[in-house]
Amino acid sequence: MSYRIAVDTGGTFTDVVVADEHGNLVVGKSLTTPNNVFSGMSSALDNAAANLGVEADSILKETGVLTYGTTRSTNAIITSSAAKTALLVTKGFPDTLTYRHGGKREPLNLKMEFPDPYIPRRLTEEIAERINSEGGVESPLDVELASEIIQSLEPKRIEAIAVSFLWSIMNPSHELQVGQLIEKFLPNVPYTLSHQLNPIIREFPRTSSTAIDASLKPLMQKHFIELESSLRTAGYEGEFLVSTSSGGIKHVTDVVEKPIFTVKSGPAMAPLAGIAYAEAENLGNDIIIVDTGGTTFDVSLIRSGEIKYTRDTWLNGEWIGHNLGLSSVDIRSVGAGGGSIAWIDSGGLLRVGPDSAGADPGPACYGTGGNKPTVTDAAVVMGYIDPNHFLGGRMSLDTNAAAKVVEEISDKLDMSTEETAAGILEIAGEQMIKAIQEITVQDGVNPAESILVAGGGAAGLNIIPIAKSLGCSQVLLPKTAGALSACGGHYSNIVSEHSASRYSSTEDFDFDGVSKIFSDINAKLDAEQKSLQSRGVNSFDREYFVEARYLNQQWEMEFKLPMQAIENPRDVELLTEEFHNVHFRRYAVKEEGGTIECINWKGRLIAEMDKPPHAHAELNTSSKFDADRTVSAYFSDKGQCQTPVYVGADLPEKSEIVGPAIIEEPTTTVVVYPDSIAQVTAGGHYLLTPK
Repeated sequence: MSYRIAVDTGGTFTDVVVADEHGNLVVGKSLTTPNNVFSGMSSALDNAAANLGVEADSILKETGVLTYGTTRSTNAIITSSAAKTALLVTKGFPDTLTYRHGGKREPLNLKMEFPDPYIPRRLTEEIAERINSEGGVESPLDVELASEIIQSLEPKRIEAIAVSFLWSIMNPSHELQVGQLIEKFLPNVPYTLSHQLNPIIREFPRTSSTAIDASLKPLMQKHFIELESSLRTAGYEGEFLVSTSSGGIKHVTDVVEKPIFTVKSGPAMAPLAGIAYAEAENLGNDIIIVDTGGTTFDVSLIRSGEIKYTRDTWLNGEWIGHNLGLSSVDIRSVGAGGGSIAWIDSGGLLRVGPDSAGADPGPACYGTGGNKPTVTDAAVVMGYIDPNHFLGGRMSLDTNAAAKVVEEISDKLDMSTEETAAGILEIAGEQMIKAIQEITVQDGVNPAESILVAGGGAAGLNIIPIAKSLGCSQVLLPKTAGALSACGGHYSNIVSEHSASRYSSTEDFDFDGVSKIFSDINAKLDAEQKSLQSRGVNSFDREYFVEARYLNQQWEMEFKLPMQAIENPRDVELLTEEFHNVHFRRYAVKEEGGTIECINWKGRLIAEMDKPPHAHAELNTSSKFDADRTVSAYFSDKGQCQTPVYVGADLPEKSEIVGPAIIEEPTTTVVVYPDSIAQVTAGGHYLLTPK
């Protein structure tokens, strides 16, 4: 097959990146069509095909692998539009989702109320049963009562069921029995058992992930079935893979069984692209990746070449929102994308986000019905985005509409339209800086010591002042920045993960217990590997992780084990040494000689996929370049400036552009601020240096 395709369907734009037989990446972009995702995908593919000079139909027929990422599951959680789900819990524990971890950001704010739990209390049912922490049966399952409760869910029009019993990870017999009862009485209702999805200690994250997964099954199963059907009808015959929150990809049939893995699946691909681009330019392996889309600004982190993972991914607010509870790529998101809406609060202060205009109606400048000022409208008013060259000229923008909605705010603030637009962009930038600091400074990482890789259609609008504020000396903005997450799909592998809990202290290590955990995990990974081999995948690797903490610490830290098994005291010494080193690297503190408690264990199977041979873009071979035109652009510290505009395709290697200037790419715009420099690298990307 000649081509590979990667797709990222966001809240505003759908990105399609096609890799040809030489590994060159070509980007296509189109507005997302929420009611028919394939329509937006098809338009984006048409755009990419036009850039390649071939027909979209021929690309589909000659494509062997299509990787798909989506925000649909994430949006369903945030907007409470997932399936109507019931939660079955052990009698006496109905408020696990209500109390969450029991903490909040402002502990002294007594007026702050917790939002509703993910599954309403009225849809939470208590089942008489009890397993103890050793796996023994304290109280047998009341089968008759459980049957009555399950049957009572039918008139409530329940669409999915989550089952999470106390200590089911030690003995799953009661959950399995309830699963059989659901199949008997409600055979068409999908359900999730907590011990099968997320077998870890801590009731809240396990129950939360179970509830989320069950609620997504009707929505995402329908979504994937319809999308695959549309692809096959259009002539696609290759593999259909889906990106997951773990930073890997899976076959669609596997994801349908556990749709929670699609939450934040699109942004989880961005770090893979960030690593590839930074390595190609020899810029080191400590990287901050930012992806500015139409709806959100997403941040992820690479330390020493390793993606940062977390089991504490929150949606709708840390501590008070909904926790995925699964180990996933650590992504911090704020509502500060190109479509984020600017507004004035009750105190008369200018705010930006979290609400977004999305793709429908979109920013006012799109001319599709939007009537509220957004970050994109502000950029148009400031002269950063040329209304006649947006998306490579495929979409014309309405400058007057943008100015009108920004003026509505500027009149209330008694500021000029340009000053207000600049304020909108600056406030959005402050939120972005805060998100970056949360994943770096709060975890003991100095952002100034990292290279900043910027992606997303709106990344180039304000990434230079963001880098300057953080102390980052260089920003790498790839040629394909407008579709960074989709590009990551071309650098991903098939990844399968399995976890299990087993407490063990380095002071008195439980070799037999941990050995059994490794054996169980490996048995599951062996089955995954055998299945993949039957599909023609032959290159595999395995990694193992543990979540551990110093004695009496409250929270665990996940890190990769330097060995494949723990069989003797020397292995425990290596584990201890690695924990100290990672803890010091992250938090600048280590407790030499301190006891370490190991809680959760994880095994990861990595099936190697073919990848583009390089992360370079095509370059203009000319030795000269000139500005395409000059526009009037507004900069806060300079006012209106006559600013040259360069077409990215016309810039040769090592060309250097001193700001103020604007560089136009078909899917993004790079604003080179005054006294800053943009240089075209040997790989065809942009290296920005703020002064």
